[in-house]
Amino acid sequence: MKSTDVLFAGFGGHGMLMAGKLLAQSMIKQGRQVSWLPAYGAEMRGGTANVTVCISDGEVMSPYIERPNALVVMNTPSLKKFGPKVKPGGLILLNTTLIKEPFERLDCPVIELPASQIAMDMGNARATNLILLGAYAGITQIATCEEITEVIQETFTRKPKFIALNVSAFVAGWKEGVRLREEHNIDVALTEEDEDELNSLVALSN
Repeated sequence: MKSTDVLFAGFGGHGMLMAGKLLAQSMIKQGRQVSWLPAYGAEMRGGTANVTVCISDGEVMSPYIERPNALVVMNTPSLKKFGPKVKPGGLILLNTTLIKEPFERLDCPVIELPASQIAMDMGNARATNLILLGAYAGITQIATCEEITEVIQETFTRKPKFIALNVSAFVAGWKEGVRLREEHNIDVALTEEDEDELNSLVALSN
């Protein structure tokens, strides 16, 4: 049975829970089993907010993941908290507009993208989460650009003025993800559960 998971992390209000929800809905449309598990920090305001999305061709055994296969991270506090927990051979995608400190893992690729700056340049600063979602999908090819675009359109049906902006942000992120995939020679696929942990998550080509 093939499965994978990804943790989206940032501050409350960054929209990372929405990014995870859009991915989860696109996976459901593919006929896969999915869990979407949000979590919040203890702070009253400005606390962390993250969501784990588990995806499987069969039953999702547990929605709670201590060591994710992939991390899509918005800010420095979330990176410090979750970056070391990503499994060896996994994938880390970070927003360098807000994360200024260097972060290195020798056992998995750390992909940098100035997602907030890209969103601001597009005149849609609040769409950083969609830039990151697009980049993750572009890197992993877990779904097609069209599949997730369709989910975005459906999700914002009641707020039509946001559809074009959000789709544009996602597509911009997708293009960056495809570029980064080629630049870093990354080949990512759903993994076999019974494979060795180091090799069962993300295989680097070459």
